[in-house]
Amino acid sequence: MIKRLFPIFNWLPNYQKGHLNGDVFAGMAVGVMLIPQGMAYAMIAGLPPVYGLYTAIFPQLIYAILGTSRQLAVGPVAMDSLLVASGISILATEGTETYLAFAILLAFFVGALQLLLGVFKMGFITNLLSKPVISGFTSAVAFIIALNQLKDLIGVNLIKSNRSYEIVISAFNNIDKTHLITLAVGVAGIVLIKSLKYWNKKIPGAFIALILGIAIVYGFGLQNMGVSIVQDIPSGLPQFVIPEITLAHFKTLVPLAGTLAVISFIEAYSVGKAMEAKERTYKIVPNQELIALGASNMFGSFFQAFPATAGFSRSAVNYESGAKTPLAGIISAVIVTLTLLFLTPLFYYLPKAILASIIMIAVVNLIEFAYLKYLWRTSKMEFALMLITFLVTFSFGMVQGIVTGVALSILLLLYKAANPHMAVLGRIKGFTEYRNEKRFKDLESWDHLLIVRVDAPFAFVNIQTIKEWISNEALKREGKLNKVIIDAGPVSYIDATGIDGIRELMESLEKKNIELIFSEVIGPVRDAFYRNQLFSEKASEVFFMTTDEAVNYCISQEFKNTHASFAVQVND
Repeated sequence: MIKRLFPIFNWLPNYQKGHLNGDVFAGMAVGVMLIPQGMAYAMIAGLPPVYGLYTAIFPQLIYAILGTSRQLAVGPVAMDSLLVASGISILATEGTETYLAFAILLAFFVGALQLLLGVFKMGFITNLLSKPVISGFTSAVAFIIALNQLKDLIGVNLIKSNRSYEIVISAFNNIDKTHLITLAVGVAGIVLIKSLKYWNKKIPGAFIALILGIAIVYGFGLQNMGVSIVQDIPSGLPQFVIPEITLAHFKTLVPLAGTLAVISFIEAYSVGKAMEAKERTYKIVPNQELIALGASNMFGSFFQAFPATAGFSRSAVNYESGAKTPLAGIISAVIVTLTLLFLTPLFYYLPKAILASIIMIAVVNLIEFAYLKYLWRTSKMEFALMLITFLVTFSFGMVQGIVTGVALSILLLLYKAANPHMAVLGRIKGFTEYRNEKRFKDLESWDHLLIVRVDAPFAFVNIQTIKEWISNEALKREGKLNKVIIDAGPVSYIDATGIDGIRELMESLEKKNIELIFSEVIGPVRDAFYRNQLFSEKASEVFFMTTDEAVNYCISQEFKNTHASFAVQVND
């Protein structure tokens, strides 16, 4: 029980010395990476940069104790930061104490909801968002985040919005005000980070760009030429403060917290599963992950952290740098703590254009061009689902985008369920196997016999479609047909509406002197037929173990009928 609730007791007592070098190196690499990223993501959220460093400490420590992944790097991430900004900016003015209080309180509510979902074993919510929806949403968010950095990249005050067209219009109207020195610093940062990453992925390009940016601004006095800098960053650890919670706060923030709780969990769980697949030495437990992330956010809010989750880029660096246990995350938190205690004065001259360049490079990983091509080849409907989710998110906002994606996913699922695949079967000559007549040639078929396969349960959502399809196929053979065989092997269950539908189908066929027969029916479905007294008097002539047995029975019955009819004619 203790090991299940506190996974740290699974890996810490059995810690191998051979893992120490990898954990230490990975922890230092991610810690160095977290310093510029944390400050940059805090700015996305509309908060002072130091709050990104606060968010990089305590959530990581709690996750190391409660999380089931060995490589996830928990802290501030770009997408959640933009969700925080887009939600709270409606409720309070950025830069005010109210805005800051809402951001911290939001972390508490996000954590509380995640914790409750984990306790009540709701980890299956990872299935609510399909991969096309997630990909379309994250790709659009990447563009939104990048566009929101234009103001710091070009040194011009632009509108801050989660509707991309508003930012584009604002940038176009103010393009003549571009501060060229600021733009040069930002572009140089992008080129440097990309170049170093291309040369060697293990080099902390963002951190190097940060150091060089500070040095150049300080050395040439660029802050006096109009280049915007971070200025004072408070030193020391955050104070322990319990967020003030009222009913009004609860009603105001819970809708946004619910969205963030689900999205951030799915984001972390997806990254965690990818790491698990590579490592194959442990298992990610969805419900425990909800508890771990929930506790991380709740505890983090007591130390002035805004909502946190696991980021793909940092987790990837953690894994590639050799992390084998959550000790790497603890070391990362220690690096950020030391920075807060002793190094914050060094960041006074940090240009905001460098932070913008770091963010822009980071969010490129959210855009999945390869998956777009894959969807086009695999499923045009899912490609359209991804594209619609992208366009709605990009044009109208993140909440609208994710709601649209979920709604369309459900509608697509219902459409597929209501229109299941059905096929008319024929027998392969010389064999006892049956195949779809539309896909195979030279199959045996019989005028008096219709063999169909329904690849779905008999349920309220599709039974009307199934009835009409079988009736139409029977109508094509009217006058000759006397038996219909349903290959029910793929039918996993039947509900009450399905029972009524089968009874109606049976009755409508009987009026045309057509008998309905089933083959390969699984036990639970057959039991449902018996309980509802369908075919109870002649079950042995209605249910067959295999489709071939059913066909042979029907052929023999046809032969007997034909022979009896011939005998009557001779006697006459």
